[in-house]
Amino acid sequence: MGKTQSIGNLGESAVAEYIAEKGYIISARNFRTKYGEIDIIAENNDEILFIEVKTRADTSFGRPGEYVNHPKKRKIFITANIYLRSNGFGLKPRFDVAEVLTAGQNISEINYIENAFGTDAFENFKSTL
Repeated sequence: MGKTQSIGNLGESAVAEYIAEKGYIISARNFRTKYGEIDIIAENNDEILFIEVKTRADTSFGRPGEYVNHPKKRKIFITANIYLRSNGFGLKPRFDVAEVLTAGQNISEINYIENAFGTDAFENFKSTL
């Protein structure tokens, strides 16, 4: 496992623990299709959360969430749509981003952004399919 993958796994595990403590139920981790991957899928009441985790050692090149650009959002939307067709069953989708900063092998900060890119963008995307 490479250093980048190791840091990414560290961040994803920390976020999984963070959202579990908030009472969210994790449905899947690293859900992959040929179109993309969603780091964490969780449920909270009537919502299904698609969570993109971005982990970085520092912010010298910007906040981790700034790396969730338009092409990445498109991949997340396609993958979320595939997941919802099989597993959504009436849950309202929400797209969150978790920014994780590390200090060595320790987590120094988790900035959890709910509804980071709104469901309106997802609904507009689905109407183009």
